[in-house]
Amino acid sequence: MPFRRIKLIFIALLLSISGWASDKVVFTMEAPQVVELGEQFRLAFSVNSQGKNLRLPDLSDFDVLMGPSTSQSTSFQIINGVSSQSVSFSYLFVLRAKKEGRFTVNPGSITVDGNEYKSNTVSIEVVKGSAKPSTGGVDEPTTTPGTVAKKDLFVKLNLDKRSLYKGEHLTATIKIYSKVNLNGFEDISIPNFEGFWAQDIQLPQQISLQRESYNGEIYNVGTLKKTLLFPQQTGTISIGSVKIDCIVQQRVKRSQSLFDDFFDSYANVKATIASDPVSINVLPLPSAPAGFSGAVGKFDLRSSITSRNVRENDAITIRLDVHGNGNIKLINPPKIAFPPDFEVYDPKTNSNFNASEQGLVGDISFEYLFLPRFAGTYTIPPVNFVYFDTDTKRYVTKSTESYQIKVEKGDGSHAQTIRSVAKEDLKQIGTDIRYIKAGNLSLQAKGYTFFGSFGFYLLYLGGILALLAIYLLNQKRIRENANVARMKNKKASKVALKRLREASGYLKSGATEKYYESVTRAFWGYLSDKLTIPASELSRDKASEELSGHGVSAEIVDRFVKILDTCEFARFAPGGGSAGMQELFDEATDVMSVMEKEIK
Repeated sequence: MPFRRIKLIFIALLLSISGWASDKVVFTMEAPQVVELGEQFRLAFSVNSQGKNLRLPDLSDFDVLMGPSTSQSTSFQIINGVSSQSVSFSYLFVLRAKKEGRFTVNPGSITVDGNEYKSNTVSIEVVKGSAKPSTGGVDEPTTTPGTVAKKDLFVKLNLDKRSLYKGEHLTATIKIYSKVNLNGFEDISIPNFEGFWAQDIQLPQQISLQRESYNGEIYNVGTLKKTLLFPQQTGTISIGSVKIDCIVQQRVKRSQSLFDDFFDSYANVKATIASDPVSINVLPLPSAPAGFSGAVGKFDLRSSITSRNVRENDAITIRLDVHGNGNIKLINPPKIAFPPDFEVYDPKTNSNFNASEQGLVGDISFEYLFLPRFAGTYTIPPVNFVYFDTDTKRYVTKSTESYQIKVEKGDGSHAQTIRSVAKEDLKQIGTDIRYIKAGNLSLQAKGYTFFGSFGFYLLYLGGILALLAIYLLNQKRIRENANVARMKNKKASKVALKRLREASGYLKSGATEKYYESVTRAFWGYLSDKLTIPASELSRDKASEELSGHGVSAEIVDRFVKILDTCEFARFAPGGGSAGMQELFDEATDVMSVMEKEIK
């Protein structure tokens, strides 16, 4: 290996080692949020550097059954030429809760390179509990196999507020509570939150179940969805139920054989759960002052302008930036009192926010583009931004600075500029709409129009009659279609001929078995539709009896039965060649035509 390459590798290793030494020391403590009385659980400490003199916090509320059990893990990786290493030292203790309540475990400490570091604080809730929740395996069945008890699996729609102002946000959280082994979900139906503007809070795609206490019992709880809701109307708003089709794995014991006594079987059971509907009381906002644009929350206002000294017809942009926490997406552009001689375009809106349980945090900006058309000095007064503060329950006004704009005469390069009297000079005659045309006027009689003439009313009446005729014909068609037997009777011959044409195709292609099958289906289908007899009830004797009863001659009946016998025999013992098949097809066509004429 060349010396230069060895040198580069050595330098890279030195840099990486120095980087490892300078990493910030992180010392953490972890424990479950909720445990049952008498249950054993783990209290773990981890540090990313080798330390000593681990000092535990006060654990007098728990029995220390084991510990510390120490372990070390190291990982090394190189990405795009940059090397990194992570080291973790773990200290594990096994504890057992001695009494019910909520306990705070204070930070532990450890010494690394002569410096003392403290961990975080954890809170542990100890509940009595009636049954241990599922921890990944399948528990003994507590209900009849194939069913799931409501207390073991349910879903709740939790709201952090039940009364709020219009435009104020609340957080809706959908959680599933389980004591069974969930295999997944088939369908999740979420209410549409009618009456609210909704913004989802981003959650991990993989649902992670965490132990939580509910009504004194421990459940494995998963958060399915979190949504910020901003009510857009006042009064009582109801939110419907959340419905979920869950797949639950249950243990099924069998005793059909000797081996089944030693091994259990498992079955997937579908369980449909639904949350209770909830209602929210939305209060109307107090009487709003002038300038209120719908903002509810807590905001700051900033403004900027691109230029204060321009020429005629040069573009200027004023930008208003609103930053804060609230219904940012729903804020309307504030009104700016531009001078009359400014040509103003619709404001452009841009928003950037992040949805969390604290609300929509971010900013929204409004850009106002305008063009001064005439020279002069103009003043744009301060812009007032009014919002309702949900903490103080009152309106707050934020104002920008005023802008003085000096407009100089242009160089005449703007061909579209019309030199006329400025709007500022026309204020005193602002009530005039246009000049009145004076002088001699020549008035002419109004010409002929089709509206109101005889032809107009005749065409109008003809249209009504055409619509009536279409309506009556449609009603007749509906009645005929409703009579299924009659429709089948009318279409019997068409359906039979279609099947015979299909048989003709098989005859030409030499598909003997399909040919005889098509002829048989054509005859039986024709009788079923024509005589209104279910196909399952048809037989040779029944067919002969019904045909005779409908006036068909005995000769035709015998020919009909003979054709059926020939087809049935040929399907299982084919013979006769194509000549016999052609003769049979001609005979079938002739019998079908005569039967159509004789059946009454």
